[in-house]
Amino acid sequence: MSIDERDGTLGPDELRGLFLFEALTDEQLTWLAERGWTASVPAETVALAEGEPGEYLVILLEGTLALSRRIGVDEVETGRTNQVGVYAGAVRSYVDTGTDTDTMAPYPATVKACSACRFFVLPSGDFAWLMRTWFPMATHLLEGLFLGLTSSQQIVNQRQQLLALGQLSAGLTHELNNPAAAAVRATARLRERVEGIRHKLAMLAHHQIDPRALTLLVDVQEEAVQSIAKAPKLSAVEESEREDEVTDWLEERECGDGWEIAPVFVASGLDTEFLDKVAADAPPELLNGVLRWLAYTLESELLIGEITDSVTRMSTLVQAAKQYSHMDRSPFERTDLHAGLESTLVMLAPKLRGLDVVKDFDTSMPRVPAYAAELNQVYTNLIDNAVHAMDGSGTLTLHTSHDARDAHIEIRDTGPGIPEAIRSRIFEPFFTTKPVGQGTGLGLDISYRIVVGRHGGDLTVTSTPGDTRFHLRLPLTERPPA
Repeated sequence: MSIDERDGTLGPDELRGLFLFEALTDEQLTWLAERGWTASVPAETVALAEGEPGEYLVILLEGTLALSRRIGVDEVETGRTNQVGVYAGAVRSYVDTGTDTDTMAPYPATVKACSACRFFVLPSGDFAWLMRTWFPMATHLLEGLFLGLTSSQQIVNQRQQLLALGQLSAGLTHELNNPAAAAVRATARLRERVEGIRHKLAMLAHHQIDPRALTLLVDVQEEAVQSIAKAPKLSAVEESEREDEVTDWLEERECGDGWEIAPVFVASGLDTEFLDKVAADAPPELLNGVLRWLAYTLESELLIGEITDSVTRMSTLVQAAKQYSHMDRSPFERTDLHAGLESTLVMLAPKLRGLDVVKDFDTSMPRVPAYAAELNQVYTNLIDNAVHAMDGSGTLTLHTSHDARDAHIEIRDTGPGIPEAIRSRIFEPFFTTKPVGQGTGLGLDISYRIVVGRHGGDLTVTSTPGDTRFHLRLPLTERPPA
């Protein structure tokens, strides 16, 4: 059956039991009873479709319904309830003047019966008439409130999204710029060193060198290149002392500007003992050219490694951004919560400088059915709030665990805490503790709706000075599709 297929009526006394009509007079209830009817809708059936002409106001009498909105190509569930008396459909028809399906406002959301549902149905024209006739002042007030809130909500939402996008974009471009600039610098210097290798090789070629000595030099070059991967990590003092030793060794053998190539040998893990071996194999008159040729070869290898590291870093950042936004993926899927947390940390890396970040992950956690990109938005909001609370110093802890039914994520910070007087309000829309210009109070409200409304989970907070914890609970089993 559908909404316009009548299966019965309600009397005035039954209508009075619905909270929407409990204050109406007997005459008004009789008027409603004459114009409305009851309709039954089977489970998993769309009762009202978003965008279609808003012909009816429906009031739930039995069953469970879900409300959803289209956002892009996705169908986003915004609410689910079995409370008798809740209403949906043409709830704003009193604002509109359209009387036929070509001019009346469309349904703002889709109403779907999650189980078999029974509704009281009232045509939108009758609802608009009674509102304007019985409650003219209330109608004007509601119309102004609705239009004002709609306008302000759109502006604030757009502003909040732009601010969040701008902050993430600025951080990402900054993080990309550093390795990109390093790669450009390394490439320019590598070009110079390759040119130097060619010149030194030409100089060596102009001399008559014993083939056995040349073979030994090539072997020494390969040994030197391989030493780069094994180079020990030196402290600043150790590195400076070894550079002084190598510089003295070079000056003793009249190698000009030894201070310039000594850091290359040290960075490659070479010492004076290795240089003694080179000096023993190279003709004395060619020692300076051989050392510089060897230094240029080693520096080229170091620069190639630097370029590789820079490009790898950029690739990692791009991959993190892709993981964060879940490009090229279905919106609802079984997802790795840890991958989302990791990508969020990468995206927020500029804000995390100066903080200790502890990741205590449950490696046995299964994949969780979720809208992964939306959960990343939740992580972003909670981590950003934690960073703001710690004001540049402290410890951010991400802890995960799971039980038979749910996955658990805990985001902790060592900030001053949330005062008990406002703790119960932090998930309210537009409520914020930040100074003017530093937040709209939408982050936690959006996070709560995503976790609770979209995923059927829970989002709670506990807080004492030095220990604030936001706890997310997400079901491990899929919810029935809405």
